[in-house]
Amino acid sequence: MSLRLSAACLILAGAIAWPAGAFDPAKLKAIDRAIGDAIDRGEIPGAVFRLEHRGEVYEKAYGHRSLLPEKEPMTADTIFDAASLTKVLATAPSVSLLADRGRLDLDAPVVSLLPEFAPKGELRPLFRDKFDTRADTVAHRALVTVRQLLTHCSGLPPSISTQDEPWWGHRNGVRRCLTAPLIARPGTAFRYSDINYILLGEIVRRVSGRPVDAFAAEEIFAPLGMSDTGYRPATHLGARLAPTEALGAYGVIRGEVHDPTARRMEGVAGHAGLFTTAADVARYAAAFLPGAGSPVFRPELAAEMTRVQSPETLPARRGLGWDIDSAFSYQRGEVFPVGGFGHTGWTGTSIWVDPGSATVVVLLANRNHPSESGKIKELRIRVGTLAAEAVGLKPRAGSQAAAFRSDPVSSPIQQGTIGNRTAAGDPAGPVKNGIDVLADADFAPLRGLTIGLITNHTGIDREGRSTIDRLHGAPGVKVRALFAPEHGIRGTLDQAKIDDGTDERTGLPVYSLYKNETRAPSPAQLEGLDALVFDIQDIGCRFYTYLSTMGNAMEVAAREGKRFFVLDRVNPIDGIAVDGPVREGEASFTAWHPIPVRHGMTAGEMARLFAAERRMKLDLTVIPLEGWSRAMRFGDTGLPWVNPSPNMRNATAALLYPGIGLLEFCALSVGRGTERPFELIGAPYIDEKALAADLEAAELKGLRFEPVRFTPGASVFAGESCGGVRIVVTDAAACNPLDLGMVLAVALQKRYAGHLKLREKYPTLLKHPATLEAVAAGKSVAEIRRLWEPALQDFRQRRAAFLAYE
Repeated sequence: MSLRLSAACLILAGAIAWPAGAFDPAKLKAIDRAIGDAIDRGEIPGAVFRLEHRGEVYEKAYGHRSLLPEKEPMTADTIFDAASLTKVLATAPSVSLLADRGRLDLDAPVVSLLPEFAPKGELRPLFRDKFDTRADTVAHRALVTVRQLLTHCSGLPPSISTQDEPWWGHRNGVRRCLTAPLIARPGTAFRYSDINYILLGEIVRRVSGRPVDAFAAEEIFAPLGMSDTGYRPATHLGARLAPTEALGAYGVIRGEVHDPTARRMEGVAGHAGLFTTAADVARYAAAFLPGAGSPVFRPELAAEMTRVQSPETLPARRGLGWDIDSAFSYQRGEVFPVGGFGHTGWTGTSIWVDPGSATVVVLLANRNHPSESGKIKELRIRVGTLAAEAVGLKPRAGSQAAAFRSDPVSSPIQQGTIGNRTAAGDPAGPVKNGIDVLADADFAPLRGLTIGLITNHTGIDREGRSTIDRLHGAPGVKVRALFAPEHGIRGTLDQAKIDDGTDERTGLPVYSLYKNETRAPSPAQLEGLDALVFDIQDIGCRFYTYLSTMGNAMEVAAREGKRFFVLDRVNPIDGIAVDGPVREGEASFTAWHPIPVRHGMTAGEMARLFAAERRMKLDLTVIPLEGWSRAMRFGDTGLPWVNPSPNMRNATAALLYPGIGLLEFCALSVGRGTERPFELIGAPYIDEKALAADLEAAELKGLRFEPVRFTPGASVFAGESCGGVRIVVTDAAACNPLDLGMVLAVALQKRYAGHLKLREKYPTLLKHPATLEAVAAGKSVAEIRRLWEPALQDFRQRRAAFLAYE
């Protein structure tokens, strides 16, 4: 066996001295035993395991690399057939890079890039008795998008046949994939499919002019220093190559891809064919950790690749290549929380990345040597569990991992986008929301109280467990009622009024705060309660209504003599920027208090401001955050992203919302009813190329504009073809959403004043008459900003007394 440790670990007379803050040595020994036991049982011939966590590295080789034709010991630098890790190491990132560079659109129809895909497919004999092809119509094929290929919801079958007739060559393999039939309508079912990634590999070739092996080698592997990764490994590496299956007269497969389709395609395909080492896989995975500073993936692109991209209606949660939560992601084990990402390969390879703890787990084995009788699933689960414990994560009964898998459709949890930690600094410990801090205190502030909980699906702890469940089971705390804001207790409703109900899990009554004009608990509903507890994720924008709900509830609690607790949560678009017009005129539910569009405060800080400025006689307690600093955006926190509302799908949408949301009462689609709300805007009357040119001419920092046509499935202009732009954030730190909102409003008013209904609808959320007049007059951003500054300066002084964090 060979052993590698970080430089901080000392080898002394054959013993390992573990420094403070390193891995738990007992868990590492348990990993060694688990892998050794699997070898002894004949499940795998050998393996290489690598664990990385905040600068610490543990890497070890076990067993044998080869059993036939002769035994060879496993070494840490063994090169493995990566199998389906090819999808996430080569193909998906290649497509993502091309999209990031504006070379292709992930929502473009596949037929626009591969015209041969348009005709109905031909069902090969292998699948004729297995699948129904009624979905395979020309119209349905035209709907399949690049994103659906990446997320395995295209409707294509699992693979092409290598048995029904002899064929050979890369071109023939691509042709067979192009003519494969649809066996489900696009976007309606998750089915893991090699065909998806073979087609993606062909898209890379046609768009970039380079085959996927060359593109990945030049654009990904070389910049990342992955010197042992590539297709068709050179013959001089033979001694380090792990063999796979022994195929009778053909002999042992070694240095040649095991996957039969990729082998027939001459060793290069989008779904399989890559060879790599544990160190290279870890180097690639580390590029997606917070603050990685990758030379290949911008933070915003890494965020996009690791957030849920598959439809919310499907049980499998997939990113761009990455598996986030599905039946295939069992290598996460039983301790790592939902929110990480990874992938597995048929030959015995696997990877898991947990951004919250900055941990990378790599297990590479050739479990199908010398035959397919080997197995590795149970070992992957065991190693994933022990790896989490080795970095200090603790197993918890009834963990969200189990709960999420049992009912995956009910929870819109997504991986938090990855931002740039450099600006914020690395906090002393993990970022904790108020519910985590409360749990650390064993719920002491609430003990002995009967409470009503104002929350929804965003009320979760760092491990993804519901605040409802945490408080319902907390010692000495009696939860008597739940209160639901706009969008309901589970955050899935997008309607004018929401009725009362009952929480199925706890049996508690759920009172809707979104069914009448008061939008607050009634005195009758507060009878018998000692306190109200508020735990909802806001997004840092004045007209997002959750803080209005909090304010209404605070006023009722003050009148009825009830205590009020706020379990604080991070501001996802940072706690520094204060921008946009301060509300003028009468209050409304979308403008509850005179604050600017972007307030730069947490819910707890805002609660203190509300209580003081509205002179509430309220017993207010804020359970604070830990580990958060004001410069952090959501991706810097390592917390799991949960869609705060049905159309707030990711942190990019949250960042753009203060500017784009101002326009959504106008005659304009802001992307509701599409896969990219608030990242798409358009209308039937808009010339997409002209608008994109107008916006590009403004040279807004951190933004790019792509002309698009789209058809919203709901909301404004539902079912109508719209011209417009896709807003691409190229640098979140430089992007100013209010500048975007003003430039967009002026550009639309100049070109389409007769359609936009600016004067009638823009004031709804703007609440600033002078800005309305300036936009209508076509004033510059600088001129508009001068109108805001006096009130903004006053607000900055008002808020300063209530800021609680560095």
